[in-house]
Amino acid sequence: MDGTSNTDPTGIDVRAHGADILAALEAVEGIIGGYSIEPELHHLVLLRASQINKCAYCVKMHTRDARINGETDKRLDHLIVWRQVDDFTPREKAAFAWTEALTELDAKTDLAPLRGALKQHFTEREISALTAIVAMINLWNRIGISQH
Repeated sequence: MDGTSNTDPTGIDVRAHGADILAALEAVEGIIGGYSIEPELHHLVLLRASQINKCAYCVKMHTRDARINGETDKRLDHLIVWRQVDDFTPREKAAFAWTEALTELDAKTDLAPLRGALKQHFTEREISALTAIVAMINLWNRIGISQH
């Protein structure tokens, strides 16, 4: 969300009317940021969920932030097809699979193998942080989309 007032007369200005809620969510983001997920992966997870959710504002923001943090255009271009390319590490791919599963919430998805893959590359503390990162970006995407 860009902090500008919603010009749609039927819209709701969440920044103005839910400022305390947004402040609490931003505080949670600060806690999550204190965990040991590397910033490069954090940005890619935020971007991947935002792509799935079709939140244009968040896709633009997280692409920009990833580039600022040193991410390459090639990897950003290939994120949407991460399964078909060799640009990402097994750790990153496990995180992307987890991100997609928690974002799409398909009842047919078996989370056990995904958790097993995560445990090969992440500590349980990191998995907890990654899960919170995915949950929060899905929440932010929904707030952002409600403002489109």
